[in-house]
Amino acid sequence: MLTIDNLHVALDAETGIVRAIDGLSLAMRRGETFALVGESGCGKSMTALALMRLLPESGAVIAGEIRLEAAQAGQGSQDLLGLPEAAMRRVRGGRIGMIFQEPGTSLNPVLTVGTQMVEAIETHTALRGEAARAKAIDWLKRVGIPEPERRIDDYPFRMSGGQKQRVMIAMTLASEPDFLVADEPTTALDVTIQKQILDLLKDLQREHGMGLLLITHDLAVVAGMAHHVALMYAGQIIEVAPAAQFFAAPQHPYARALLQALPDADRRGQALAAIPGTVPLLTQSFVGCRFAPRCPHAQPACDTQRPELTGPAGHQVRCLRLTPDASGQVPGLGEPAVAAAASPAPQTRPAPMPAPQTAEPLLQVRDLHVSFGLRKGLLQRSAPVFHAVRGVSFEVPAGRTLALVGESGCGKTTTGKAIVQLLRGQAQIRGEARLLGRNLFDLAGAELREARRAVQIIFQDPFSSLNPRLRVLDILEEGIGALQPEMPGDERRARVTTIAEQVGLRREALARFPHEFSGGQRQRIAIARALALSPKLIVCDEPTSALDVSVQAQILNLLRELQRELGVSYLFITHNIGVVEYIADDIAVMQAGRIVEQGTCADVLGHPRDDYTRTLLAAVPRFARA
Repeated sequence: MLTIDNLHVALDAETGIVRAIDGLSLAMRRGETFALVGESGCGKSMTALALMRLLPESGAVIAGEIRLEAAQAGQGSQDLLGLPEAAMRRVRGGRIGMIFQEPGTSLNPVLTVGTQMVEAIETHTALRGEAARAKAIDWLKRVGIPEPERRIDDYPFRMSGGQKQRVMIAMTLASEPDFLVADEPTTALDVTIQKQILDLLKDLQREHGMGLLLITHDLAVVAGMAHHVALMYAGQIIEVAPAAQFFAAPQHPYARALLQALPDADRRGQALAAIPGTVPLLTQSFVGCRFAPRCPHAQPACDTQRPELTGPAGHQVRCLRLTPDASGQVPGLGEPAVAAAASPAPQTRPAPMPAPQTAEPLLQVRDLHVSFGLRKGLLQRSAPVFHAVRGVSFEVPAGRTLALVGESGCGKTTTGKAIVQLLRGQAQIRGEARLLGRNLFDLAGAELREARRAVQIIFQDPFSSLNPRLRVLDILEEGIGALQPEMPGDERRARVTTIAEQVGLRREALARFPHEFSGGQRQRIAIARALALSPKLIVCDEPTSALDVSVQAQILNLLRELQRELGVSYLFITHNIGVVEYIADDIAVMQAGRIVEQGTCADVLGHPRDDYTRTLLAAVPRFARA
C-alpha cells in the first residue's frame, strides 16, 4: 500500500548539514501495522514528517521515493514527493492521516476542539454543518472523552494531556483515512484508554483495511499491535523483522539492549541495563558502524567497515558480527553482554535502601479539595463549579516514592500542581499539604520562595513548560538564579553542566533552543531543570512518558541513585505500571478526584481490592521476554 525506497533527508542546521534519514526503505501492506522503534533523535518522527511532506523549512528530501497505492484498485501508485502541494493537501488528512507526537502543539489554542474537528471532517468528507458536528461528537465518545456533547465546545487548555491526545486521535480518525501515521499515539494516555484506542485502531483495520505506521517507544504496545518491526538508529534501519521473531530472537546488540532496559518488578532494587552514551550527532560522516561506540560486542573492524542490512528477506540485520565472512561463516554475538549485566547473580544484587527514619513524613496531604469555577457562553456566564480533587489524603515519607496512578482527567496532575502552589488564583483549594510540618497553602513571600527550593516539578508536556526564547543553559540556570542567587556564576555553570550530562544531554546541547530537540530530549531538559536545585521532594508528572526505553532506564537509574544518596522523595504521577513496579514504594489509585485504594506497591499490585484497580492492571500491555 505504501512504499518508501532509499529515502534520504537532510536538514540545514547551525552546526552543519544533519543527515536525519540515510537510505531508509520500507514496504507496508494494507490492513497491517508496521512499527518503527528506536531512541529519541534517531529519525522516527522525521520519517513520518517526510512521508507527509511536513518537513521544517530547513529540511528537504534529497533522494528516494515515497509511493502510495491509488485509491482505486488497478490504477497503480503515485509518487507523493512529485505531487503539487494542492494535490498533496487532498492526500494529507484524507488518504493519509497523522497523529502527532505532542497534542499540545498540534491543536490550535484559540479555537475550540469542535471547531477544529468539524474543519477536518468538512475538508476531507462530504459531511457539513450539524452532520459534521454530530460525527465529531461520536468520535470524541469513541475515544473515551467524557461528556462529549459538552467537551466539544471546550478549548484545548481546559483538557489534560491525555484528553488532548484523544482529541487528536478522534480528529484524525474522523476523516477515515486509508493509511494512518501514528507518532507516539498513546504516550500521554493511561492504560485503560490506551487499550481502548488500540482496540479501536485494530477494529478500523479489520473493517476498512487501514494501514498503520506506528512510531512508539513502548515495546509492549508494539508486541501487541505490530505485524512487522523496524528498529532505527542514527538515521538508519538496523533490524527489520516480523514482530514475533523480533521479540522472540532479537539479533542486533541494540535490540537486545533495549529489551533488557525495560523496567518491571523483576528488576526492582537493581540498576536497569541502560545503554551507555547517546545517539551520535548526524552532522558527521560515518565510516563504520554507527552503534559501535556503545556496543558491548564491537570489534576493530566495526570502526572501519560500513555494515549493510543482510539476512533472509523476512529478518534483516545491519551488523558485521551477523554478516557471513569470506568462508560463509557468521561470527555471531554469543551471549548478550548487556543482558548479563542487567541480571547479576542474586548474591550480588544491591538490596533496596531502607527509608530514612523520621519523626514525621516529609509530605502530608490531608483532605485536599481543588475546584474550578467554570464559565460558558459568549458572555462567559458562571457555570456550576467543577470539583477536580475531592478529599484526597496521603503521605510521602522522606526517601520514598509514592506513585499516583489513575485514568487521564482523574485529578492526578491537579493534585501535583496544587501541592507545588501552581494553582493559586486559578482554583479554590481546601485542605492541607504539609512539608516538614509547614502547610504550603499558608506560605507567602520569602517563605514560599524557600519552599519552592525544596519542592520541584517535572511537567507532563516538556514543550510547553520550556521557554522557547531561552537556550538550554539559560533554562537550567534560571531556577538557580531565582531561588539560590547566592551561588557564584562559575559554580552555577558547573552544576548545570553536571546535571545535563547525568540526564544524557551533550555539552553542546546547552547552547541550543528547545525547538531544536526531539520530544524525548526536551523531557530530559525538563528533568535536569527540576534536579538543578537539589529539592527534597519532586513531583514527577509523567516524567518518562516521552522517553524511549534506553533513556528511560538512564533516568530511572538516576532518580534511584539520587534518592539513595540525597534522600529525595518523589510523588510519581504516571500511567506506566512497569515503571511503578520498578520505582514505587507505595501506590495511591485515583478515580474521579478521589483515592479509591492505596498501600504498598506489593499489596496494591499483587492483591488489588478495588474493581477499578483490577481494571487498570488488566489493561496493562505486557510481553514475554526472550
